[in-house]
Amino acid sequence: MEPQPEYRRIIHLDMDAFYASVEQRDDPALRGRPVAVGGSRQRGVVAAASYEAREFGVRSAMASSVALRKCPELVFVKPRFEVYKTVSRQIRAIFAEYTPLIEPVSLDEAYLDVTHNLKQIASATQVAQQIRAAILAETQLTASAGISYNKFLAKLASNYRKPNGQFVIRPHQGLALVAELAVGQFHGIGPVTAARMNQLGIFTGLDLRQQSEAFLRQHFGKAGSYYYAIARAQDNRPVVADRVRKSIGSETTFEQDLATYDDLVAGLAPGLESVWGYCQRTETRGRTITVKVKYADFQQITRSRTSLTSVDDKAMLEKTSLELLAGLLPLAQGVRLLGVALSNLETEEVAGRQLVLIF
Repeated sequence: MEPQPEYRRIIHLDMDAFYASVEQRDDPALRGRPVAVGGSRQRGVVAAASYEAREFGVRSAMASSVALRKCPELVFVKPRFEVYKTVSRQIRAIFAEYTPLIEPVSLDEAYLDVTHNLKQIASATQVAQQIRAAILAETQLTASAGISYNKFLAKLASNYRKPNGQFVIRPHQGLALVAELAVGQFHGIGPVTAARMNQLGIFTGLDLRQQSEAFLRQHFGKAGSYYYAIARAQDNRPVVADRVRKSIGSETTFEQDLATYDDLVAGLAPGLESVWGYCQRTETRGRTITVKVKYADFQQITRSRTSLTSVDDKAMLEKTSLELLAGLLPLAQGVRLLGVALSNLETEEVAGRQLVLIF
C-alpha cells in the first residue's frame, strides 16, 4: 500500500465585522443597532459595517450617502485605529501560542500554518476551535475560521459559517466543491474578471477547469496560471510569516462607467480612505503615489509621482492623486475601475516630513 500524502493544515482566521464589533463591544448603546465605522459626510466612506447594517445592504467602501439611503437608521462612528491595533495585537499573541507561521493579511485577518503546531494538536479543526474560544474570552469578539490544505481553500471556507463559525474543506472535497462554484465566488477573481470569463463561456469552476493554461494566460496574462491551478483546487503558496509589504493599494470597480471628473473624484475616495487608513494603522509612509485607471474597453493605464521624502498626510495623498487623474482629462471613454497605491514604503520613524514631487 502506498503511503498517504501529507497535506498541510492551513487556517484562515477572520474577525467578524471587526471595527464595528469593537465599537459595539465598547459602547453598549450600539449593540443590536446598524453601525457603520467611517465618515457620515456627503463624500464620506463606510470603512466597516455591522451585521445589522449589512442586512440593509450596507457594505465597506460604500459611499456614506448611499449607505444612509439604504439604512436611514444607520449610526456612524468615527474609526479608532489605535484601539483596533491594540485588539489586533491581542489576537496575534493568541495565534503565536499555536504557531510561528502567521501571515497577517490585515488587522483582522490572517493565515496560520498549523501542520506542525506548538501544542502538537493533530486536528486543525480543534486548533481553530481553541483559537476562536481564546479570542472570545480575551477580547469579547467573535472570529470565523476556514480550515483546509491550502490558502485558497481555507480563505474560501472561512466565509461558509460567518459569523462566529468555522468550516472545513478536506482533501477529498476540494475538487468537487470548486467545480460547483460560480467563478465570481473565487477569491482573486473580481467582478470585472468574472464578467470577462462569462463572455468566454466560463461560468463555474468546472468550466474554468476545462480550459488550458495557455488559453487562460492568453486572455488573463500571468494570472491565468493562478486560475488554472485554483480550478483544480491547487495552491502551493506558503504561509509567509512577517511578510514585508512593498506597497499598499486599493481598487474599486464600478457598476456604471464614470464619465466626468466629479465622478472620478467621488470614485477614488474609497481607495484613498483605505490606503491612508492602512498608513495610520501601521505607522507606514510611502514616497510613490500611483493612480490606476481601467477604461470601458479594458485598456489600463497608470500615472505615478515620486517624492524625495514621504507623503505625510492624507491631504497630500488626495491632492496628488487627483492631479494625476486631472492629467487624463478629457476622458475619451468611460472609466470602469479606479485604483490608488502608495509604494516605496517605510516606517514612520524614518519617514521624512517634507514632500517634494519629481515630475
